[in-house]
Amino acid sequence: MYLLLLMLLGCPPTEEDTDDTADTAIDWTLLSDEEVVRGMISGAHPDSQIGLLQIAWSNGIPILTERGRWLFVLESQSGVAWSVAGDFNEWEPLAMQEADGLAWVEVEISDPEGQKYKFTHDELWVADRWARSFEYDEYGEASFVRPPIDRPRLDRWPDLEEQGLLPRDIIVHVPTGGGPWPVLYVQDGQNLFDPDAFWGGWQLQSTLADLPTDILLVGIHSTADRLDEYSHTTEDLDGYILGGRGDDYAALVQEDLRPHIEATYGSTGLDGVLGSSMGGLISLYIAHLYPEAFDFAGSMSGTLGWGHYGLENPSIEDLYAEAGVRDPVLYLDSGGSDGGDGCQDPDQDGLPEDDPNDADNYCVTRQFADRMASVGYTWNENLLHWHDADAEHNEAAWAGRVHLPMEAFLSITP
Repeated sequence: MYLLLLMLLGCPPTEEDTDDTADTAIDWTLLSDEEVVRGMISGAHPDSQIGLLQIAWSNGIPILTERGRWLFVLESQSGVAWSVAGDFNEWEPLAMQEADGLAWVEVEISDPEGQKYKFTHDELWVADRWARSFEYDEYGEASFVRPPIDRPRLDRWPDLEEQGLLPRDIIVHVPTGGGPWPVLYVQDGQNLFDPDAFWGGWQLQSTLADLPTDILLVGIHSTADRLDEYSHTTEDLDGYILGGRGDDYAALVQEDLRPHIEATYGSTGLDGVLGSSMGGLISLYIAHLYPEAFDFAGSMSGTLGWGHYGLENPSIEDLYAEAGVRDPVLYLDSGGSDGGDGCQDPDQDGLPEDDPNDADNYCVTRQFADRMASVGYTWNENLLHWHDADAEHNEAAWAGRVHLPMEAFLSITP
């Protein structure tokens, strides 16, 4: 450690120093964020990507140094002249230094709370991927030096990689104040807040602002393996066998992500899961696997026929019916309709997933709700169903009614 400090301070070690520490391996996970970055700048740290990820799950970039300055750093190709600009310097680009695939600079900033910044070169302006907190404004994503204390914010926890699944970002909408709050875990996190998401995204900032009670909302990005991760069993889609990693994904949420969220932000004890389409299916499955851990499970236009499209595997309806009534309140909705001729089951497999006139998973959602009532769930108490007649299967439609499951979630007494 002594040799490392000498290196970071730019002091050449003596032969005696080198001899004493030659066999000492550096455990970078035990060092401060500043020591890790200075190790990266000096070339002592072996992998800047690992170093930045470690810092991102600590306090994030920029780093408040022991000298009271703010240290900005980003990965950079050689010869690219990066600058940093923000509220703290009236958005006048400040040149950064180059070092071993990095660009970095130290800046004096007073009152850092709520001050936004971006990195820039030529005509390009980008937010800081490794910053802890950010928001969307009229110019896109903007990073915070430190989060504001007078309004909500978004926190990023990048590249969560557990349970043998692909890495994904976690985006947390943090209300104003100190919490704790009810916690809602929502699938397809990349579509929840970004105004450039498909169909304009869910626009949850507006929905959350209109609710009577604050929610800590945890948006979990999906990956290229979405169909596999969001399904409880395999399925045959046009000759391709897909799905069946829902247990691993549920474990990622319950065993890996949730302890971190509760240790960082806390919880009032009211916790739920919510998603749309395949995200609705996996939300129900998470609550099925961990019924004592969640108070609420919401499915919007859920793909509840999965397992019966080309195979004869158990559906989520089968699993819930066999288990009987349990703790989580169930919210189920869809748009679409049955086409006016009632829900049909042409292949006689017990599910109307093959109804030729069905739209937006209306028939499988309606049947799931009715069957839950038949096994003992009580309408408008622990079983809620909503039909948004003829609504389409897209983010714009879900944005228009997402306040309904959120209000239902908040009405629960844990």
